[in-house]
Amino acid sequence: QVQLVESGGGLVQAGGSLRLSCAASGTIFSIGAMGWYRRAPGKQRELVATITSGGNTNYAGSVKGRFTISRDNANNRVYLQMNSLKPEDTAVYYCNAVVRGIYWGQGTQVTVSS
Repeated sequence: QVQLVESGGGLVQAGGSLRLSCAASGTIFSIGAMGWYRRAPGKQRELVATITSGGNTNYAGSVKGRFTISRDNANNRVYLQMNSLKPEDTAVYYCNAVVRGIYWGQGTQVTVSS
């Protein structure tokens, strides 16, 4: 069993920054890709960014150049640095990880005020 716990969400003004963290624990021998997704009110969950175990990254067009995904393989963590935040970034952010299956965290709320 694998557990993912996100932290770092909160309320920030437009133009501000936040850093999300996600820690994986449990029966883990190796983690494949990890990623961040978000669900805004009234919308479907969407991809924000992913990173492979080798460090290759992929971003949604709406966050490219503003968000940076990184990971610490030794400590089974993934991060999302979010800069130049906009009100439309308001959502619940979820991390996921591929560990012989796909696991999800419980989510952390990010609210960007205008």
